[in-house]
Amino acid sequence: MASEEIKNISDQVVAKFKEVEVILDQKCTPRERDIWLKQVKHHIRLFNKAIRKSDLSMGALKKLQTNLGHLKRFKKIVIENLNYIGAGLEVKQKRSNRVKWEDLVSAFKSRVRTGVIINLKHKDLVEFFNDAFHLFKIRIINAMKKVPTLKVNTCFCAEFIRKSEDIEITEKKYFNTKNKVIDAGTDLNQWFGANVKDDIFNTLSEFSESGSGWALSEIISLEVNINKYEIGNGVSSYIKLPEKILKKHACINIKNDDVACFAWSIVSSLFPVARQNHPDRISSYPHYTTVLNITGIEFPMTLPQISKFEKNNDISVNVFGLEMDSKSNFSVIPVRVTKQKLEKHVNLLIIQDKYFPKINEFESIPDDNEEEVEIKYHYCYIKDLSRLLNYQISKNTHKKFFCDRCLNYFSSQDKLNDHVVDCEKFNDCKIEFSRERYIKFKNFVYKETVPFIIYADFESLLEPFNDDDSHCKTSRYQKHIAYSAGYYFKCSYNNDWSYYKSTRGLDCMSWFEQELSDVAKFVSSKLKQVEPMNSEVSLRDASKNCHICEEEFKETDKIVRDHCHLTGNFRGFAHNKCNLNYKNSFVIPVVFHNLGGYDAHFAIKFLAERNHITLLPENKEKYISFTVHDKETSIKFRFIDSFRFMGCSLEELASTLKDENFENLKREFPDIDDEKFQLLTRKGVFFYDYLDTIEKLDEIELPDIKYFYNKLKDENIEEADYAHAQIVWEKFGMKTLGDYSDLYMKTDIMLLTCIFETLRKTCHQTYGLDPSHYYTIPGYTWDCMLKYTGCKIETVQDVDILMFIEGAIRGGLSQCCNRFSEANNKYLDTYDTSKPSTFILYLDVNNLYGWAMGQPLPYEGFQWTDCNIDVTSIPDDAEIGYILEVDLEYPESLHDLHRDLPFCPEHQTPPNSKFSKLMTTCYNKQKYIIHYRNLKQAIQHGIKLTRIHRVLQFKQSSWLKPYIDLNTSLRAQAKSNFEKNNYKLMNNAVYGKTMQNVRKHRIVRLVNKWEGRYGAKNLIASPNFQSRSIFSDNLMAIEMKKSRIIFDKPLYIGMAILDISKICVYEFHHDYMLNKFPLEKCKLLYTDTDSLMYEIQCNDVYEDVIKQDIHRFDTSDYPQDNRWNIPLVNKKVPGLMKDENNGKIMTHFIGLRSKQYTYKVESDKVVKKAKGVKSNVVKNKITFQDYHNCIEKFASKSSQEECLLNKTQRCIQSRLHEVYSVEQTKIALNPFDDKRYILPEVHDTLPWGHYSIMNT
Repeated sequence: MASEEIKNISDQVVAKFKEVEVILDQKCTPRERDIWLKQVKHHIRLFNKAIRKSDLSMGALKKLQTNLGHLKRFKKIVIENLNYIGAGLEVKQKRSNRVKWEDLVSAFKSRVRTGVIINLKHKDLVEFFNDAFHLFKIRIINAMKKVPTLKVNTCFCAEFIRKSEDIEITEKKYFNTKNKVIDAGTDLNQWFGANVKDDIFNTLSEFSESGSGWALSEIISLEVNINKYEIGNGVSSYIKLPEKILKKHACINIKNDDVACFAWSIVSSLFPVARQNHPDRISSYPHYTTVLNITGIEFPMTLPQISKFEKNNDISVNVFGLEMDSKSNFSVIPVRVTKQKLEKHVNLLIIQDKYFPKINEFESIPDDNEEEVEIKYHYCYIKDLSRLLNYQISKNTHKKFFCDRCLNYFSSQDKLNDHVVDCEKFNDCKIEFSRERYIKFKNFVYKETVPFIIYADFESLLEPFNDDDSHCKTSRYQKHIAYSAGYYFKCSYNNDWSYYKSTRGLDCMSWFEQELSDVAKFVSSKLKQVEPMNSEVSLRDASKNCHICEEEFKETDKIVRDHCHLTGNFRGFAHNKCNLNYKNSFVIPVVFHNLGGYDAHFAIKFLAERNHITLLPENKEKYISFTVHDKETSIKFRFIDSFRFMGCSLEELASTLKDENFENLKREFPDIDDEKFQLLTRKGVFFYDYLDTIEKLDEIELPDIKYFYNKLKDENIEEADYAHAQIVWEKFGMKTLGDYSDLYMKTDIMLLTCIFETLRKTCHQTYGLDPSHYYTIPGYTWDCMLKYTGCKIETVQDVDILMFIEGAIRGGLSQCCNRFSEANNKYLDTYDTSKPSTFILYLDVNNLYGWAMGQPLPYEGFQWTDCNIDVTSIPDDAEIGYILEVDLEYPESLHDLHRDLPFCPEHQTPPNSKFSKLMTTCYNKQKYIIHYRNLKQAIQHGIKLTRIHRVLQFKQSSWLKPYIDLNTSLRAQAKSNFEKNNYKLMNNAVYGKTMQNVRKHRIVRLVNKWEGRYGAKNLIASPNFQSRSIFSDNLMAIEMKKSRIIFDKPLYIGMAILDISKICVYEFHHDYMLNKFPLEKCKLLYTDTDSLMYEIQCNDVYEDVIKQDIHRFDTSDYPQDNRWNIPLVNKKVPGLMKDENNGKIMTHFIGLRSKQYTYKVESDKVVKKAKGVKSNVVKNKITFQDYHNCIEKFASKSSQEECLLNKTQRCIQSRLHEVYSVEQTKIALNPFDDKRYILPEVHDTLPWGHYSIMNT
């Protein structure tokens, strides 16, 4: 029997037993239950026998193992029913009939493990958690027999139900608790109550109160994650302070001979002893048991117990640690910061007997030859935090007043007190700043072309998957299994060394890993060979400038001849220092398209179990990039995602290339004619869903067109695409589907090569830098900007200025102001002359952020200044600019005029909501932080400035404008769509880099061993351990909390761009539209960052607005022979408005909320937007009428469930680096919008704070 047949039969068997499970819940005799028990045992034996078959495919084997688990579960249910029923009477259930423990996964010989408590009978939450605690307690006690201290967290899973349009929708939801320590002194009952039960109950309460409409339907399980917690040998007796710390005389280090150093340190702070009286001896103090309440405290003291100690003694405690920056230099970091600082407060330092250098998060390889490293810890009392920290700040020994939260200092206690108010809201770790005072271009080595690069791709078969969660909102229906891998190795200076290789088979990942190892050896051998310079060049012919740093040579400079060590070619004259730093790269980029979303999941588990890998993560399972460090050479393979350089599909990108861009493709197919070659210059056609077993690759015919149906997109291919596949099959002499698959993958890889090589060539010629050195396009264009402009941008060095700027960041504004409009004008067949002439106009600002980036922006000179300033008198282009913290009054007389777009948007929680949103309101503002130009604009429109709290001044100029203009000009001159798109992206991505938020950066480490300095044991023991995910027996991702954040990005630029961009939109609405039309004839329907949609009552909006004031509009995309004879002018001019429909008449608009709207254009064209819903679902499954139904049901005050529209969509998701196709039902349309107050009986809205709302 074939693997596929066995697998299908096993699915059918499980399906039948699931039907029986329903019968067992009804009236059923013990005899009937006994029959079913015999049946399930029989099938379990058959399944075990089938699993032992040696010729099963991997997919069939995994499916049988999964289905065997289902049968065992059914067996358990039958046995419980037999035990549960006796003599026709129901007896009290045993706990084992109500809940059950199952082991799930473990790693590192069960030092890290996950189990789950399964609910079998419970309907009541309290009863379930009571039973769950007993199983939890048993497992924890058993675990602690081997391990005295654990870190544990839980995840509660339940099924929720909600009704929508007479359909019941169910969804599993998960609620996580934080990792907390359990040791021998822990009261498990109290621990479980506080850290599991109460935590989850509170979360469930908030969830039910959020107005989501979900109701608890079924209790599923409680997952328990148990981690062995080894903090070396625990807190020990006396350890000597590091020499540099000792010399500061800032700490009292008690020479205790017990494990109570924490308590002795606290006592030393409470009972100070003069230096001559030996403050380091325990004999100098009362015994800690006589002066401290240590009830419920077990020594040695663990960090989680400190909260209990604080409560017992009314003493707050901060704990600091030391990080080694080099062999002898330490920096102090917060380890534990108290939630509330009390009158009695103590700062402690926890020191170690061994320190190891702090490793770089992304690139460096830890030197970790020692398999077992035992670290001892010891508490000391910090008697003078200022003295302890002073040495690492400056040589100035004057007293400084340090914040013990962010560790920044101030010149007086008053300034510190002012700072703490904000710091307590935002910071819980050390805040540091760049050591470089200015940001300027310095990556000169990136001017050199990366010599070696790899382009790669994997192909997967889609094995059917029956998810246990199939009755829920999200279910898996396919598992993706990689069966093919290929790569193109590209040498930038010798095409003879470039080649393509691939393999097909379920072991393709092992092959790929070995290929990387072989590439590393080859490249390493080439990098070690230094070619002599192949031409004689005299220093007498030296140019005036260094070809590397491009600065002019001085008479005292040592000038050298620089040449390429790989080719021997002379590159130019250079400073000796520049030449020494201009080295060959040992990093080989490995380029995938959509690496983070797909291919990385297949490679990472194979590569990480055998190699050291460093991550640039988004989270524990999704990575921007990762680097594989070859074990035998110095080569590093940096995996990067081409999608982060060009955010389009491979198909779209290939269509933008010109014929000359396909040279690498031509090189791989040198003997084919032009007809065949043209077949390969487009994205191929593939039968993804048909290929569900590897055996199908042996088929000798192309599948019928119906088998090319794409279930993910829910669409069939076009007949022309199928014809293309048939021609490829015939012209290239395909014998099997495997041959076709090989050609398909090779074509994809070579297209990716051509696309990215075109990007490299275009960008290197334009900007002089190779994109292959970078992780993403924002990082690349940022360096290009610095290099082109030569600007120097100051880094903020003051924590209060930093938090001030952070408080001013408000993103793009999106809101629906008026929810329905129907046009009525002379251009429509439905024109009703008895009603006012009404137009709907959708306008969009050309390159809004590009316009803002061309304005004067901050660059240096940040300092607090006098609050007594008049912003209305400061020119927009003044040399000195300002950001102010102010109180504003919004006069009621302006509420009606400003109702569609009030000034000064702010993050605020709407009434009856729990989530903060960016909204425009008519409330008065307190301590509102704003750019002076925005404040000036608001004041000019009647907003009253009542108080200025703080003013930050800075130098400003249009320093970014030359770079923006460069790309704008290049885009206008571009001869291909590829170049046009690239130059547009180069501008837009600069803004993205200015908004980079380092607070959101995460630290995730892939760990493949338990012991060692950087093994799982020490990472879990760290106070900064946050969570973990087990991928396999010997691979785990561990996420760490940050102990410090280094702010080295110019966030103030992004803040200024965001504020200034709003000036452009507000000026158009308030100064132009509201001046041109009376308020009652001009409604703003919708706005989203750079767009404005209006309902306007006038005779002809195109004559009266666009044609009359054409200097305000870009009309370049209007038809040449448009009916109004509007001239085609102002093409792509930043800051001007553009008609999104280019003269086509809009007929209807419906807006539900931000990012959910639709409109109709003449000839019945419909545009639909629904954020979070896949475009194919919006296109094919949601209609204009659906939007209309939503808003009408809302207006008629239908129930929440009736107003919502739910749709099913399919997408790809990963779970622990296993990739699945999933089907999910989600809310597609939702008319409940709390950003504004929706007026009853009509479709209009008002901003919160409007007087008419306040007075009702």
